[in-house]
Amino acid sequence: MGRLTVDLAGVTLKNPVMPASGTAAYGQSMAKQLDLGALGGLVIKSTTAEPKVGNPRPTTAPTTAGWLNAIGLKNPGIKAVLAEKLPWLATNYPELPIIGSVAGASFDEYVTVAQQMATAPNVKLLEINISCPNVDHGGLAFGTDPVTVEQLTRKIVDAVDKPVFMKLTPNVTDIVPIAQAAEAGGASGLTMINTLTGMGIDLATRKPILAHGTGGLSGKAIHPLAVRMIHQVRQQTKLPIIGVGGVFSPADVLEFYLAGANAVQVGAATYGHPTACTDIIAGLPAAMDKYGISSLQDLITEVQG
Repeated sequence: MGRLTVDLAGVTLKNPVMPASGTAAYGQSMAKQLDLGALGGLVIKSTTAEPKVGNPRPTTAPTTAGWLNAIGLKNPGIKAVLAEKLPWLATNYPELPIIGSVAGASFDEYVTVAQQMATAPNVKLLEINISCPNVDHGGLAFGTDPVTVEQLTRKIVDAVDKPVFMKLTPNVTDIVPIAQAAEAGGASGLTMINTLTGMGIDLATRKPILAHGTGGLSGKAIHPLAVRMIHQVRQQTKLPIIGVGGVFSPADVLEFYLAGANAVQVGAATYGHPTACTDIIAGLPAAMDKYGISSLQDLITEVQG
């Protein structure tokens, strides 16, 4: 194993860095900016059963130490992803592990999309976006209720033959019971955290900056929150954790490892800096040297036992 090699639920990544869901879409645009083959993995955009046009514009805005976005799960639907997007990645980057992000508005939609996504040979892991509004329960996100999380996780795990990582929302009073519910439902791992709900108001118009009103806050502002939540959850589970939230540097990656993460995703850092992922990968060995870390696997063993 190399210094940067990590294992995620039996899937080997040559390094721990991947773009967060939504930030690289399905890879085609990012491939013009950097070598996707250098990434540890690629997380595709959250995909639903049918195409979604997303929310009205403006959907993104800069804010204090971060970004607000309300894209609204814009995607071409699972059929197009299976017919066009994933085959393009398989042809051009046959060795690149793909993490298939699944979204839905009902249990049935999640299970159906997950089953279809899992049929793609280059999809090695499923990541389940449970920050979606549950249409059957007044629009509250699936991921805010432990009972719902456990039930949904179990239904998906029972329906597919690939590792399932549940992506946890931080918009809860206590994230630990949500993580425990995902583990009880049979999840192979956790991704944490998703964005925090935020809002910005334009002083001139006296209206919200985003057409949707609220949006998800990402960027440097949420990094300490992600570190805290990963650390809390790590005290209660042995499941692998993919850390996400305000990763801009190799030092941020190592901080996530010290909190208990096994791999990382990079999101907001790629806005305006498309090569953020590969720059972080390139800088990791020197950062590890500085802090006396021989390999990431050794660091995982040291922190997690």
